[in-house]
Amino acid sequence: MADWSKTWTWVDGEWLEGNPPLMGPRTHAAWLASSVFDGARAFDGVMPDLDLHSQRINASAGALGLSATMQWEQIAELTKEGMGKFERDEAVYIKPMYWAEEDGPTVIDGAADSTRFCLCLFAAPMPPKDKAISLTLSPFRRPTMETMPVNAKAGCLYPNNARASVEAKKRGFDNAIMRDTLGNVAELTSANVFMVKDGDVHTPFWNGTFLNGITRQRTIQLLRDAGYEVYERTLSFRDFQEADEIFSTGNYSKVVPANRLDDREMEPGPVSKRAQELYFEYAAKSPFTY
Repeated sequence: MADWSKTWTWVDGEWLEGNPPLMGPRTHAAWLASSVFDGARAFDGVMPDLDLHSQRINASAGALGLSATMQWEQIAELTKEGMGKFERDEAVYIKPMYWAEEDGPTVIDGAADSTRFCLCLFAAPMPPKDKAISLTLSPFRRPTMETMPVNAKAGCLYPNNARASVEAKKRGFDNAIMRDTLGNVAELTSANVFMVKDGDVHTPFWNGTFLNGITRQRTIQLLRDAGYEVYERTLSFRDFQEADEIFSTGNYSKVVPANRLDDREMEPGPVSKRAQELYFEYAAKSPFTY
């Protein structure tokens, strides 16, 4: 029996505690992966960009051929209601999900009219702000739109990233830089990636092979508003090897600097630190509170 953290899930009109059984062996998503999800965060009384996360889950559903049965405002309101089941000092991961319950006309497709929705909230501590990560180059690459539904935050995309993560951890690293099919840097296994050179910030141009993260977009805007030059462009692994600083952005951990790339030790630098400060200053002013 898994030792789940404190968890509440809204499904079919009621809140259920723990890990309720929602799928059976005939559930389409359970055997053919017709599921999408999103992830937002609640901490320190705020839920930054909850509107964007709630909107993105609906866009992901459409991209995978599912029906978005909830308005984003409903998802946001349910989230606020569910946060009442947690203490204010508990950091929470916010996970809305859609999945197909039944087979579609070709069996391998999910029936859109059988789409189900749930909202799962579970306790997940925020990482310490002085956390730094070690990185390496992954031998695995990101797919393109022609091969996978990369325009959705779909569950079927994550086994590829997971094998990259496991391979990197076996070699003693926290995370890995993944390239696209052309060999250009795309992202980390579980976050977007930035580098700093001579005070300017660079991040891979969003070419449809990786998730254009909400925290990524927010960080780009915050840095530009603060006067930094931020370039979205094609980047090679060599560019990262020659960078002054590297940091990641993602919903789960927000902004995290790197302290090592392969055998090169790196000190978390001033731009990475400022990006982190800017994000949490923004988050503290979020209109979405609980």
